[in-house]
Amino acid sequence: MQQLEQIIEQAFDNRAEGFPDRAAVEAAVQEAIALLDSGEVRVAEQRDGTWHVNQWLKKAVLLSFGLADNKVIEGSHSRFFDKVPMKYAGYTEEAFRKDGVRVVPDAMVRRGAYVARDVVLMPSYVNIGAYVDRGTLVDTWATVGSCAQIGRNVHLSGGVGIGGVLEPVQAGPTIIEDDCFIGARSEVVEGVIVERGSVISMGVYLGQSTRIYNRETGDISYGRIPAGSVGVPGNLPSADGKYSLYCAVIVKQVDAKTRARTGLNDLLRNLD
Repeated sequence: MQQLEQIIEQAFDNRAEGFPDRAAVEAAVQEAIALLDSGEVRVAEQRDGTWHVNQWLKKAVLLSFGLADNKVIEGSHSRFFDKVPMKYAGYTEEAFRKDGVRVVPDAMVRRGAYVARDVVLMPSYVNIGAYVDRGTLVDTWATVGSCAQIGRNVHLSGGVGIGGVLEPVQAGPTIIEDDCFIGARSEVVEGVIVERGSVISMGVYLGQSTRIYNRETGDISYGRIPAGSVGVPGNLPSADGKYSLYCAVIVKQVDAKTRARTGLNDLLRNLD
């Protein structure tokens, strides 16, 4: 793995000069994409409670775009012209049953994204480099951006947008930790982290510059929703009181009532 990382790092640093040994770089990039696709490696992982980003894997994804040419991709009702093949294009029934993923038409997953067992993909989109962990529901028209990390037993409601983070390459990916609920039409982008067990109401927009106001403490923070929080859309007044600007408001901690209203339906997970 260390040798693979070294080849990709060196190729990325010298990409403007071309690739003297193109075949070796292409092989390394394809191996990295295959490892991402299988879930053997991931762009970000938690170690001792802290998220660490494997930048070389993001660089492998970026290099893959430059090394590949667009080609025709066959679909059931259309044709496509792109550089990245679809993850399930060659799947047999046996392969689907082995993976244990429910893929509803027209769910689209690019090769290089990992989708774990017991995930349900409604008509949605999962981009290259993403990681979707076990028991998660990606609801209708939800999108999981490049290299985004989605935890276990997460519910991404209808129309949710989870941002990708291939540019800038040094940025951390957007992360939704285990047991979170993200409400309809909400957007979480720019490497924001929603910590474990949080519930985000519909229509909440979270980026690195979004103020996150804690109603109980009066504190304002950025870039992270604390574990077990309930977040809703809101506004904060300007210093002179002449206008107000959007913010996200943490109104309380998740309780039994909140969890009952946002729990996942086990019937959706019956894959047998």
